[in-house]
Amino acid sequence: MAPPRILVVGAGFAGVECVRRLERRLAPGEAQITLVTPFSYQLYLPLLPQVASGVLTPQSVAVSLRRSRRHRTRIVPGGAIGVDTRAKVCVIRKITDEIVNEPYDYIVLAAGSVTRTFDIPGLLDNARGMKTLAEAAYVRDHVIAQLDLADASHDEAERASRLQFVVVGGGYAGTETAACLQRLTTSAVRHYPRLDARLIKWHLIDIAPKLMPELGDKLGQAALEVLRKRNIEVSLGVSIAKAGPEEVTFTDGRVLPCRTLIWTAGVAASPLIATLGAETVRGRLAVTPQLSLEGADGVFSLGDAAAVPDLAKGDGAVCPPTAQHAMRQGRVLADNLIASLRHQPLRDYVHKDLGLVVDLGGKDAVSKPLGIELRGLPAQAVARGYHWSALRTNVAKTRVATNWMLNAVAGDDFVRTGFQSRKPATLRDFEYTDAYLTPEQIKEHTASAVIEH
Repeated sequence: MAPPRILVVGAGFAGVECVRRLERRLAPGEAQITLVTPFSYQLYLPLLPQVASGVLTPQSVAVSLRRSRRHRTRIVPGGAIGVDTRAKVCVIRKITDEIVNEPYDYIVLAAGSVTRTFDIPGLLDNARGMKTLAEAAYVRDHVIAQLDLADASHDEAERASRLQFVVVGGGYAGTETAACLQRLTTSAVRHYPRLDARLIKWHLIDIAPKLMPELGDKLGQAALEVLRKRNIEVSLGVSIAKAGPEEVTFTDGRVLPCRTLIWTAGVAASPLIATLGAETVRGRLAVTPQLSLEGADGVFSLGDAAAVPDLAKGDGAVCPPTAQHAMRQGRVLADNLIASLRHQPLRDYVHKDLGLVVDLGGKDAVSKPLGIELRGLPAQAVARGYHWSALRTNVAKTRVATNWMLNAVAGDDFVRTGFQSRKPATLRDFEYTDAYLTPEQIKEHTASAVIEH
């Protein structure tokens, strides 16, 4: 009899943690494990702003899944574009564009999230995100290119527009992105004698009334003071009304000449979740405390894609889409999946949030580990210590620590690769959110699937 087939969709914190635990705890031959991911690496998302600013190299935050020969998981290079839970088939589009049916006995949906967008004129065509490794590398090149182009231009209006930068989203990603990139441009402009440093202006806007409200009033205000001391203009209660290639219109009526719009206004669950036709909570798959989908045999979900009940908070709360929850859910889900295989009872996911860290670059940071409010160097030590310890391999830890040390000693570098220099990339070009199938299309693909039990 063939061993049960376990299919894991997604190689983020949740998916990789689940796979590695399954490999360690399942006996050889007890199950077949398959991982579906378009990229054969695990991306450490919280450090992307430091990749965009050049503090870290892209390889530092991308941990290869093929590096170790000990792992026995089969990796399918592609993306899941639909799931038929009745037929127990996942439809996959490989990176070759071939569409295949992958049957399973158990499926783990760790598809993560995509950048949340709204119906704002020009947004998808003119904004850049900060959700993938390619986006971080592209944004770095683009920002440095604006300095070069402004330096080469004789048109004062063009110079002014190229030296204004707008980041939308006052959460961790947006705040860290604005802070890190502002430090980069401030350091770089010293090497452009024809440019007036006073023309470089960074704007951070958010529709919310407070910056990073999860940190509390004191630390949120401390972060706001750091940003304003760096001459980053922070506008709260404001969003984007229209985005053009050379200007941005705010909802308060301001029109800003600008060639760089970075959109980090939250995330939404992967569109894959909508293909299941199951109950959702704000787009995230509604699962039980055991991380299973009620009424669907062998379906589990976790991480950003799932609305996991937060039993530590209670009152119907769901776990926030953070790395610490994703990693811990991965371990619990692996244990529950193994328990299902062995006909043992499943356990609930319970985890009290350990706190939050925000690295603002240089010596600036705010952190709240275990409810203790820190700022400055102590907060920076906690933030970097947390990120460093969360990296999965010693190779990644060594690369990140070396990059941090080199940056502290040698300072920033301003090399741009010329990536996409002649063809500007936008939000549409990185996350492939239009690749998913409708329920009808899924049934057409799975109708002919031969499933062996």
